Amino acid sequence: MTAEAVVTSPFAGSADDGERPLRIALLTYKGNPFCGGQGVYVRHLSRELVRLGHSVEVIGAQPYPVLDTGATLTELPSLDLYRSPDPFRTPGRDEYRDWIDALEVATMWTGGFPEPLTFSLRARRHLRERAGEFDVIHDNQTLGYGLLGDLGAPLVTTIHHPITVDRKLDLDAAQGRVKRASVRRWYAFTRMQGRVARKLPSVLTVSGSSKQEIGDHLGVQDERIHVVHIGADTDLWSPDPSVAEVPGRIVTTSSADVPLKGLVFLVEALAKLRTEQPDAHLVVVGKRAEQGPVARAIETYGLQDAVRFVKGITDAELVDLVRSAQVACVPSLYEGFSLPAAEAMATGTPLVATTGGAIPEVTGTDGETCLAVPPGDAGALAAALGRMLGDPQLRARVGAAGRERVLTRFTWAAAAKGTAAHYRAAIEQAARARRAR
Repeated sequence: MTAEAVVTSPFAGSADDGERPLRIALLTYKGNPFCGGQGVYVRHLSRELVRLGHSVEVIGAQPYPVLDTGATLTELPSLDLYRSPDPFRTPGRDEYRDWIDALEVATMWTGGFPEPLTFSLRARRHLRERAGEFDVIHDNQTLGYGLLGDLGAPLVTTIHHPITVDRKLDLDAAQGRVKRASVRRWYAFTRMQGRVARKLPSVLTVSGSSKQEIGDHLGVQDERIHVVHIGADTDLWSPDPSVAEVPGRIVTTSSADVPLKGLVFLVEALAKLRTEQPDAHLVVVGKRAEQGPVARAIETYGLQDAVRFVKGITDAELVDLVRSAQVACVPSLYEGFSLPAAEAMATGTPLVATTGGAIPEVTGTDGETCLAVPPGDAGALAAALGRMLGDPQLRARVGAAGRERVLTRFTWAAAAKGTAAHYRAAIEQAARARRAR
């Protein structure tokens, strides 16, 4: 399968008009859109499903989802052990409610990540108490043991990409036996996710690349995995000529020291680029790491005044930041889809991106809708950024073509229609199984 291939399910994009509205429970153990792509997915998919006429109840844990008008939120609280400003906290005695809370703390104390399992157990209890209230249950990559068996409605699960990919990259970056052992313990939940995924009747994913990875890493049968592309909010992420372009500005969205995001290679590329284009500078949407490879690279190359991190800005401020950049960049080693790429393209900002994972499936052809470079290659990244910064005609052409690609292929309205069609297929499949019994 080529990265550029457009892979769609047999139901994706089918009309939803005239069908009975569905009652949908959308589960998310980590739903805040400022914490990553899963939260963005929940926010925009729920809004567009409501616009199609469906009833959507999002059931989530901390950090709670941010939802648009229409969808409702039911809070299913965890102990919130990783909250800011006291992550890995020890809860007080009066905070424990049941054995699931005790399991959550014990898993954290032994170096594991408990939330997928413990959220699934709480969700199972909650859904069984409300059996008959929903037509379909949609799990957003929890993949916990609690979601196996009868939940009172058919289950559809989205896997954005297998977390085993993150695990491998983190292990490759870990130095020393102690650090590698810690990484293995943290990612122990991925064994559970693989076991659960292989038992699921219907799996949705967001790209052809992710479909391949889910089969390879998790052992899910190909015929049970269906691709429904996600997209950008093209009303919000749109061009605005009134926003002044800042010479030399490069913008990226990245968690500073997550190896998968490749930010350290972008910092190295910036150092190379500034020898020829001294006004080049980088704005990173994400939290600054005070220690680690990125912090060391910034200090080593003397880029303290050329790299700025921003966090906690509004949607409107974020869009204007991207609009103000001469180039947007996605330096990731791997992505299951890359929402930042689609969103930047939707603003008409020209994009430089790697070919890691599903990124080319989103960004399109090198030289037409983006400039593409191999992942982990700082030299190639510097050359592409320099080419884009130095050629206003290229920026205008690539930016316009990128927005057109998003408008025709990657919108949330299309994602909602394709997803709703899969809900109906799952409901029919469950009905046939009942009749057979």
